[in-house]
Amino acid sequence: MTNSAVSASLPDLFSLNGRVAVVTGGAGLLGAEFCRTLAQAGAAVVVADLNAAAAGLLADQLTEDGLQAAASALDVTEPGSVQAMVDATLSKFGRLDVLVNSAALDPKFDPEHAQRASGAFEDFPLEAWEQALQVNLTGAFLCCQAVAGPMLEQGSGVIINISSIYGLVGPDQRLYQRPGQPPRYKPVYYSVTKAAILGLTQYLAAYYAGKNIRVNALTPGGVYHGHDDQFTQAYSARAVLGRMADKGEMNGALLFLASDASAYMTGANLVVDGGWTAW
Repeated sequence: MTNSAVSASLPDLFSLNGRVAVVTGGAGLLGAEFCRTLAQAGAAVVVADLNAAAAGLLADQLTEDGLQAAASALDVTEPGSVQAMVDATLSKFGRLDVLVNSAALDPKFDPEHAQRASGAFEDFPLEAWEQALQVNLTGAFLCCQAVAGPMLEQGSGVIINISSIYGLVGPDQRLYQRPGQPPRYKPVYYSVTKAAILGLTQYLAAYYAGKNIRVNALTPGGVYHGHDDQFTQAYSARAVLGRMADKGEMNGALLFLASDASAYMTGANLVVDGGWTAW
């Protein structure tokens, strides 16, 4: 985490041996991938998720594979829950080196929320807007705030905030329309909160200047997760690489940002989108 990384061997640069990582939304599609990646790199990983049963199951699987992992129930919208998760991490592992803010509301993973939030902007429900702001933005704020103390005390830390290409460019709403069906839209909250995550990232990177706490963002493109053929084909046609991402294709970038391999990066946004935003 310091310029001593310059003299390290390449494998050592990517090693997380002796470090402790927390992944919020750790039982989710990408969160679970991130947990396994960090654990395989040598970190003790805390799978933090609102779904405590799913978090426990993943932590057990990682442990059975000979990796270090623990589960923690976490509601990122509740300051007490966030602090309890941090306290439990410190109690069990003694330190906290990496935070990955992956918890977020996304309509493709939350059908009930999607039903309420997929209509026209003019009629978008205030309740859905406020709920998404609480989870996607305030949740990341609270988690960053809670880990800052331990990171300052130990003199180092890494925060990785997960954004989206829809935080960089507006959604192509044509992708979500189906002939003969009522119009559906990628909701406004998703773009707004993911753009705000980038602002939070830059603010914190600058705020912690000189404190050896690095804060970066990872911005994935569309990750395939059982999408229908029409969406998959239309999305793929817009990507330079001609396809959606596999869920494992963010892992290399995540490890890079978490490790000393990115020791000279802070306040940056690493975009892994198959070229979606290149044209």
